[in-house]
Amino acid sequence: MDFFKLPTTLAALAASFILAANAQYPPPASYQNILTSPLDSNITVAYKQPDAGTCTTAFSTQKQYTGYIGIPPYTLAPIQQKYSINTFFWFVEARQVPEAAPLTIWLNGGPGSSSMIGLFTENGPCEVVQVNDGSYGTQYRMWGWDRSSNMLYIDQPNQVGFSYDSATNASYDLLAGEVYEPPTAPDAGLPDFMYLNGTFGTANTDDETAATANTTEIAAAATWHFLQTWLAAFPQYNPATRTNVTSTAYTSAEAGVNLFTESYGGKYGPVFANYFIQQNQLRSNGSIPSNSTLAINLESVGIMNGLVDDLIQDAYYPYFAYNNTYGIQAISQTSELNAIQDYTGTDQCLDQIINCRAAMNATDPEGYGDVTATNDLCEVAQATCANVSLSYYSEGFDPYDIRQSLPSPDPPSAYQEYLNNASVLAAIGAKVNYTESSLYVQNGFISTGDTIRGGGITDLAYLLSLGIRVALIYGDADYICNWFGGEAVSLAIAAQLANYTSPTTTTAATSATTSAFETSCASPASYATAFPAAGYADIVVNASYVGGAVRQYGNLSFSRIYDSGHFVPYFQPETAFTVFTRVLQGTDISTGDVIDLSSFGTTGPSNSTHTNSAPPAPSQTCWVRNFNSTCSSDDLDAMLEGKGLVANGIFYQDEGSVSLPSSSVAAGVPGQPVSTSKGQSDSPSMAGSYSTKLTGVYTATNTPTPSHSSAASESLLAARTNIGAGPAAAVLLGLAIGVFVML
Repeated sequence: MDFFKLPTTLAALAASFILAANAQYPPPASYQNILTSPLDSNITVAYKQPDAGTCTTAFSTQKQYTGYIGIPPYTLAPIQQKYSINTFFWFVEARQVPEAAPLTIWLNGGPGSSSMIGLFTENGPCEVVQVNDGSYGTQYRMWGWDRSSNMLYIDQPNQVGFSYDSATNASYDLLAGEVYEPPTAPDAGLPDFMYLNGTFGTANTDDETAATANTTEIAAAATWHFLQTWLAAFPQYNPATRTNVTSTAYTSAEAGVNLFTESYGGKYGPVFANYFIQQNQLRSNGSIPSNSTLAINLESVGIMNGLVDDLIQDAYYPYFAYNNTYGIQAISQTSELNAIQDYTGTDQCLDQIINCRAAMNATDPEGYGDVTATNDLCEVAQATCANVSLSYYSEGFDPYDIRQSLPSPDPPSAYQEYLNNASVLAAIGAKVNYTESSLYVQNGFISTGDTIRGGGITDLAYLLSLGIRVALIYGDADYICNWFGGEAVSLAIAAQLANYTSPTTTTAATSATTSAFETSCASPASYATAFPAAGYADIVVNASYVGGAVRQYGNLSFSRIYDSGHFVPYFQPETAFTVFTRVLQGTDISTGDVIDLSSFGTTGPSNSTHTNSAPPAPSQTCWVRNFNSTCSSDDLDAMLEGKGLVANGIFYQDEGSVSLPSSSVAAGVPGQPVSTSKGQSDSPSMAGSYSTKLTGVYTATNTPTPSHSSAASESLLAARTNIGAGPAAAVLLGLAIGVFVML
């Protein structure tokens, strides 16, 4: 189906699909442990501890595990799962007391984007840097979320990242975005570096359901089965099965399972969490056996720049494009008014979303995408809603950061080169080459109109009614999941809870200082009235910096993060870590103070009115493995004319442009670790802007003056410089349908 015509550069972006290293097949995989699941003998677990240096951690004692859980066909019945599922995971222990630390599951979005994006460019324990000879290695990340939690990164659904159905050798044309099985001769018109051979999952384009999920509900079921085996295989990290924990570093309230997602994770988070709860209930009433299943008890669900509900958020695209807090008018006022009409007009986006959901509720309430007529209706609605954003994309702005134009350089893409190195593939036991995003998976979700189907608001409200913390966290420069729409989602969630006050699962004592909000509420109010009444408070990140504003009542919070695009932990690592940890701990997100969540609410103005200014645009880098997302039209012309060269995975138009780090860079590679800090302080070259300690989260004693500074933006610019090879944009798959494209 042709949705609409795009400018040439955007059409090229839509074709981008990142695949394997040049003519490099993964070495034969080996594992230290190959087991059957303790709960289901048909499910296999194969894992290893990566060689030291593969992903450098703050402390050398932190254990890591990588590998696969293999689920045979038809395990997800009644879902028609006709394919094998081999789900890749990367786990890293918390820096302190991992045996008592919380467990956080991280999922990137897409649909079809790898969680290695989060691990290596956002919040994981390590980040990839370039060394003097042009190769890549890892350093530990100052504000990695392993600072306060055990972290489990999952590549899902099937076919995403390192996950696959059947490992298959193939060729890939980077420019056309075509996969050829078996490997074939390259196009004579392309240079060799644009035609890659490697091993991937199968790429059956005739049937989107042939080897992966095509709805969020199916993905949820697959992930529940994965977690059943993972938690059973690693009981020492499962908060529900720990015994004899004597450490006082964490309270029992903090040691839970937390689900944090990003972007299309606005769909994943609510649906996955509710599926886990439903399975818990089935265990309790005997509908599924409790002796061969495990409860997954959630403490919190966090969504970072998520698309939760198109019905609400699509309306804010025109407003944000024309009248945002950066003073950037990406579209004209006429285009804004036309885009609003594209949303509200007769038989336009709004009407079609409503029609899709009515059909879904009547014919496909399970959300398995089995009803062709309903799928078609929702897919058309999805395409229609893309028109609301068309004028923004036509102006050439980055959907992930309104401060930048395409091609965008953020976040760095060096990690893709690193992960496709043979020594790294061997160290982690990868069976296939690394792919950042899967067009195949995305097309499957498009075919059912998954993004339009909705339900996330109701799901999140239900989580709150059970006492689970729900945190919405939005970078304020993001367009595709902008904070205007995120704020509206938070208010919509609260509005569904007119009959619910704030039950709390925490045992935290009330703060010594009672907020003005608490004083005004003699007893807990309902979310519907108390959350909108709560004001915006500064997010105090350290003694000198305010990183954003938060509205919080009880277990519901909405955080606006200043000076951040779509990938908040990349743009504002210290702020993202601070908010994340305070959510896990159930404290005041503004200050980190211990509070009573049954009645606490923030105080401050009713609106977040802080304004920003855009920093200078960083330089562009053309990555061959991400060519259509990171390279300019001049790069394309030069490449097709046979000009230029490739060095370290980067295309240069002339040899004189090749750039390497000018100073010595220490980085670990598999089998060759670098020394890490003993815990007293960080090294100067790797230290954060405001703190040098490798553990702990800041608790504010006062609000810094002025209430906001540009220090974090300056820190980001400095970090870009340290990448050496230069940063690259995240992949823009499926841009032809506008708001659907998320990582």
